[in-house]
Amino acid sequence: MNREALIHVVDDDESFRTSLLELLTAAGFEARGYASTGDFLLDPTPDRPGCLLLDVRMPGPSGLDLQASLLRQAKTIPVVFLTGHADVTTGIRAMKAGAVDFLEKPIQRDALLDAIARALERDTGRRKAHDEAHRHHERLAALTTRERDVFERIVAGRLNKQIADELGISLRTVKVHRAHLMEKLGVATAAELGRFAGEGRNLHD
Repeated sequence: MNREALIHVVDDDESFRTSLLELLTAAGFEARGYASTGDFLLDPTPDRPGCLLLDVRMPGPSGLDLQASLLRQAKTIPVVFLTGHADVTTGIRAMKAGAVDFLEKPIQRDALLDAIARALERDTGRRKAHDEAHRHHERLAALTTRERDVFERIVAGRLNKQIADELGISLRTVKVHRAHLMEKLGVATAAELGRFAGEGRNLHD
């Protein structure tokens, strides 16, 4: 994961930012530094596993402002806050907005690396869930309108004959649609079909 991850460091203190980048590089990470929240927002961030190490207080928009901006843009990169001015109210605000951790300067190496590990684990889980949701959507998108009608009724517990009556088609046609949609969705039984539908609801909740 270290080789794949990109760690972003946003801190206006150049000496601190440089030492932190050196620490991250020594730990096997690729890292980029930014002197302000604006610099970070203007940089084209690649879609790679990673996290954001973010100072709370900086000239211009604060770290909390950047966190809020990323949330508004639905950018879900995990955030670890670093601050030399820790207070309970700010820490609670940051954590409620989804921060992985809130570390006080001077930063302890082990605490930082532990927070990064948790941030990358969160990012991996988010990416996995996104990929699963995408694959689920692609499978459903492959169904014809009639196959989707049959799928929804099977999941609702309807029998083939009931589906035929509701849709005004023959029992044989229902069976044909059922076989096709199950093949497209990669399931072999009605129980598996039910689990597929349940997974879809969970992924989109």
